[in-house]
Amino acid sequence: MLKKANADMMTYILLIGIVLLMLEVLFDHGGLIFFLIFSSICIYLGKKRLARKTGKLLFWFGLISLIITVMNLWAVKFLIFAFAIYLLFQYRQSKKTPAVITPEIKESILLKKEDVLYKKPLFSNNVFGQQTSAEEIYEWNDINIQSGIGDTIIDLSNTVLPKEECIIVIRNVIGNVKILLPYELDAAFQHSSWAGAVSIFEHREPKVFNQVVSYQTKGYEDAVQKVKVVTSSIVGDLEVKRI
Repeated sequence: MLKKANADMMTYILLIGIVLLMLEVLFDHGGLIFFLIFSSICIYLGKKRLARKTGKLLFWFGLISLIITVMNLWAVKFLIFAFAIYLLFQYRQSKKTPAVITPEIKESILLKKEDVLYKKPLFSNNVFGQQTSAEEIYEWNDINIQSGIGDTIIDLSNTVLPKEECIIVIRNVIGNVKILLPYELDAAFQHSSWAGAVSIFEHREPKVFNQVVSYQTKGYEDAVQKVKVVTSSIVGDLEVKRI
């Protein structure tokens, strides 16, 4: 019963937050949306020119403006306040009714020990910085990572893929993803982005705004050796080339 009440409380908090956000957007006369788009454009353009001083200034200006704009939303203030009250309520409840764990003795069942092997991932999660696959030959392992700000480059010409569908999943906040594929390899791509561009072989979509795009090579369905690429970002491009 207590768990259901907690779940209902969380649902009500989120619903109120969503309603406040909708009201704020409706009655702000476009000012909020303008600042959000303006800050995102500054971040995107600054990221493109990050090597230059003007690019760095534009990027950090956009990022700080975006954070300030989001934190000034009444919906965000309400959610922070509501979650703080919720955590305080949970703490008081735990003091009043501490959990009591009573050991339950059952007839022992002999389980067979199952061996598992650790496989070192090719990439790791990171908050800032670029990640690139090894330039020398490396052993393949499916990729599933998330990044904060930074580009990811994966070269599949330096590895031997198994005779099955290989998976690449990359989630970025801000950053570009570049995939280099051997000519004989079939692939499928699904990219979700709030703002960016998509370039897959000769096909280009220079402006992707709050879209999900999906492509696959002609022989993908029947191919024995193939790779599925799933990427998502708030601001970022997807580029796929043959090598």
